[in-house]
Amino acid sequence: MSEITELRLALSADDERNIFGENDSYIRKIENSLHVEIIDRNGELHIIGDKEGAQKASGIIRELVQLSRRGSSIEEQSVDYAISLKEDKVKTPEYKDNDNILVDIDRDVICHTISGKPIKPKTLGQKKYIDAIRNKMIVFGLGPAGTGKTYLAMAMAITAFQRDEVSRIILTRPAIEAGEKLGFLPGDLQSKVDPYLRPLYDALYQIMGTENFIKNMEKGLIEVAPLAYMRGRTLDNAFIILDEAQNTTPAQMKMFLTRIGFGSKVIITGDATQKDLSPDTVSGLDVASKVLKGIDDIAFCTLTSSDVVRHPLVQKIVKAYEDFEKKDANKRKTKSIRKMERK
Repeated sequence: MSEITELRLALSADDERNIFGENDSYIRKIENSLHVEIIDRNGELHIIGDKEGAQKASGIIRELVQLSRRGSSIEEQSVDYAISLKEDKVKTPEYKDNDNILVDIDRDVICHTISGKPIKPKTLGQKKYIDAIRNKMIVFGLGPAGTGKTYLAMAMAITAFQRDEVSRIILTRPAIEAGEKLGFLPGDLQSKVDPYLRPLYDALYQIMGTENFIKNMEKGLIEVAPLAYMRGRTLDNAFIILDEAQNTTPAQMKMFLTRIGFGSKVIITGDATQKDLSPDTVSGLDVASKVLKGIDDIAFCTLTSSDVVRHPLVQKIVKAYEDFEKKDANKRKTKSIRKMERK
């Protein structure tokens, strides 16, 4: 049986208020995950449990306190990610004992929303993605829903535009229905394609503000268009984002990549598990991932379920699907091997 250890941490009332969560939910989460008991006695936390669990809980609380003192709001996602790091569910060879990762990530502010909220990466995977966008000409952001692929790319694009690093922003995605037929859409061409591009507009409104966005769009400095509109163009000095790239064909992907001109930065985002192409169509994203690996100035950043920053339930859903798909693939592989053996 492990020896019981008691560690003590002195916390101010402000620290406690910020890191405990509503109805002490964050502290209860740390307790349940690491099998420790955390008791507050007059501004001093007593962490009781086996030595390893108590040390991990103490490390998590110390890091959350540092975040709080930096003025960052502590969210459930921050607590979940801190626990994952301490439980070694996220591999981070560049950090000893996974200490200070959240604080290092928190320092990287990309920009602010129109309401003044800072936009910054929240996981190590997102931080590596942002660093790749800064350092490479073409970046593929791959991963499941909720990992911030598009939103962070939009924040980087708007920041580059506002700093005059590029002269325009071009946002595009293939116009394919997500599994259902939408039928006839009334209105002009813009009205017909807007539903497909709505997630891009949402991010622009939040970061840039509606008025500023409309003004720049009218000047032609911001363009939101279906992928088909990229054919025959050369895109110089632009920040270009291709969203939902898993729904491109290989020909569309090649067409898009060969549009890139001088002074441009390109981000291609996609989730290989959410294709809306017909079953017999190969995804241009899958082909590009194989063809372009190893080329200088092209980076591939793969985000995982541990990088999901939406509601914690989304992370669980993504992980459940990942596990199911892995088991299903293994079953099919086993069946195939048995079939071959019988022959």
